[in-house]
Amino acid sequence: MSSNLKLSLSDELTNFVNSQVGNTKPFSSPNEYLQHLIRKEMECQNTVSHIIGGIKDIKNGRISELSILDI
Repeated sequence: MSSNLKLSLSDELTNFVNSQVGNTKPFSSPNEYLQHLIRKEMECQNTVSHIIGGIKDIKNGRISELSILDI
């Protein structure tokens, strides 16, 4: 499913986004570029969440003597 989102950007941000798209750039449209950025942010937040969960496990004594290679 897809939905639309209206987004207002300053001229500076608009110019930057536009500089990232085109025939010789990795993204074919501003929409594609912004979707990529959102997906990357979601990945980062997921990674941070896992790291925080691991830190909590360590603080609560939930550790293993096995190495990552043993698991």
